Amino acid sequence: MTVGRGNGPQGLPGISVTGRRAGTFCLLLIAALCVQATRVQVFRADELNHNRANQRLTVERYSQPRGNILAGADSVTGSEPTGGRYDYKRTYTDGPLYAAVTGYASQAYGNSQLEGIEDDLLSGTDSRLASWAVWDAVARRQNPGGDVRTTIDRAAQQAAMRGLGGRQGAVAAIEPATGRILALASTPSYDPGSFAGSSAADQAAWNRLQADPDQPMLNRALRQTYPPGSAFKVVTAAAALQNGVVTDIDAPTTAPYPYVLPGTTTPLVNDTEACNEPGQSLDTAMVLSCNSVLGHLGVQVGLDRMVATAEGFGFNDPKLDTPVRPARSNFDTTMDKAQLALSSIGQFDTAATPLVMAMVAAGVANNGTVMRPQLVDRLTKSDGTTVQLMRPVTYRQAVTPAVAGQVQRLMTDVVENGTGRNARIGGAVVGGKTGTAQHGVDNTGTPYAWFISWAKPDGSDGVPPVAVAVVIADSDATDVTGGGLAAPVARSVMQAVLAG
Repeated sequence: MTVGRGNGPQGLPGISVTGRRAGTFCLLLIAALCVQATRVQVFRADELNHNRANQRLTVERYSQPRGNILAGADSVTGSEPTGGRYDYKRTYTDGPLYAAVTGYASQAYGNSQLEGIEDDLLSGTDSRLASWAVWDAVARRQNPGGDVRTTIDRAAQQAAMRGLGGRQGAVAAIEPATGRILALASTPSYDPGSFAGSSAADQAAWNRLQADPDQPMLNRALRQTYPPGSAFKVVTAAAALQNGVVTDIDAPTTAPYPYVLPGTTTPLVNDTEACNEPGQSLDTAMVLSCNSVLGHLGVQVGLDRMVATAEGFGFNDPKLDTPVRPARSNFDTTMDKAQLALSSIGQFDTAATPLVMAMVAAGVANNGTVMRPQLVDRLTKSDGTTVQLMRPVTYRQAVTPAVAGQVQRLMTDVVENGTGRNARIGGAVVGGKTGTAQHGVDNTGTPYAWFISWAKPDGSDGVPPVAVAVVIADSDATDVTGGGLAAPVARSVMQAVLAG
């Protein structure tokens, strides 16, 4: 018997059924390999290129000097040769001063914030940097890293960090008309350059920072929320005026005293006896920071309309990118009336980042229009050619210009006659609101001291050039209040911008 011979489908001798099956199977294997290679090299290329386990990408990223992050005309970052596996590593000028702005770029621990979001541009792999994009992609040629030019005002940033000192806290300052972030400070801070490499010393520095109970790597200006306390009363006052609950800020309100939280037997207490009488006007209630009046007004406005006003200023938005994404500031959408009263004075579950509270002050200063906050002014090639220019974008119209004008007067009266006197600036009009927020079990924790404000030169009819939010989260001072601790910090930041 002859083995391995037979007739093919067209009568050709020499190919057995088994042979045809083996050939077909081999063809299927080759096809499957082609499909897999295409899937890996084309469809999964970007995913694999950016996989943390891909050391080739890290080697490539640090094979040349990294592009820089700038504040004004000055670079706050750099690169230096290492002589090791990675040719260059990141350096920082005044690293702790700008850590809340830059984030970090580390050979061992990756990158964060602007260093992470704009990594492709800074490392030179962004296709927008290429003169001949197709050829560069084929040749895998790396372009010089581009630069990120921020909106930060150096003087304002320095004033913010100097004002916070060694205390745990944060500052966010915004240009109301554009949304440009002028200062973004968080303390205690850290030096991103201390772990930018991959040595044992870098690892030790990283481990120390991770173990520090004060969490210096937490960006408190963007990534931490706090109960805003009475600083939130600006939102409640705006909501009351926007919805006609109050039509005259100097007229008596219907607020009773004592004001018992609806559905309970618990009165909403005030911090000063001057608030302890019924019918206080909205202006008096803001100047004295009367809980009973603003809690009552919040309930009169109603849950849906309070939520709408809060969201107009940036609350409940999980994607408020700057482009760095901040934590979501919260104003509950489901509450009973007692909870709404507490939320209307910045307590219960109300919580905000300093960024969003700066947006509240900026929106009032900008005649009710809230601009989307932006930390980046433009992206450029290494030669300064613009790759992308960021333009001001309207976020929301929180309240009408008429209502904003009334709230501006309320805030001015707080500084001139009330709890915000420490924010006064000679030759300037300043509006502000203090906040002292209770927290901890049975409110036993040291209160959070808040101050939100805006300022403009005396006699100016334009939009104020700066709005600020300050929170100080811990202090051994005897006067733990927004007016005593936070207002002086805000004043120094506003003075720096006005002087510029």
